Amino acid sequence: MKKVQRAGVERKAITYLCMVLISLLLTSMICMGASGEAVQTDLEDGEYSIEVKMEGGSGRAQIVTPAVLIVRDGYAYAQIQWDSSSYDYMKVENEKYLPINEEGNSTFEIPITVFGEPMTVIGDTTAMSVPHEVEYTLTFDENSISSGGGKVSAGKMLPGVVIGIVAIGIAIVQIKRKNGKKNE
Repeated sequence: MKKVQRAGVERKAITYLCMVLISLLLTSMICMGASGEAVQTDLEDGEYSIEVKMEGGSGRAQIVTPAVLIVRDGYAYAQIQWDSSSYDYMKVENEKYLPINEEGNSTFEIPITVFGEPMTVIGDTTAMSVPHEVEYTLTFDENSISSGGGKVSAGKMLPGVVIGIVAIGIAIVQIKRKNGKKNE
């Protein structure tokens, strides 16, 4: 009878552990891909650099890369500096961002909504006879993030945490099984 009860308890524990892990994974996926908002990161608050690939427009406009990556309250933002002073605003998910500088080439601080995938932005240029919104995509390479010369493993922490939790769960179940066999 005790053996049957233990097996039932172990199954419940494993089921509970699996549900917790699935919840953690879903929560992290939602946080990392929330549309229109800055993506959440495990990096400490501060400034880093990140490689950015830009596509779209006429192909003549360029941005400075690597860009400055700012982590504030666990969320990622980028300072995008154009090769021209003719950009008067940028849009990300229909939210308008004004330049953070008054002189020199146009520079904007915008939220990074996703790492490793194209992110659509609009740049309004006044270089033509009338202001014109131009669509671009920016791809932020999370694997290129660096701080003071050393690379930071930003996106690699979550899988390690999940694997660690699974390993601990398996170890607990195994210990309980061995203890249960000793008591018989």
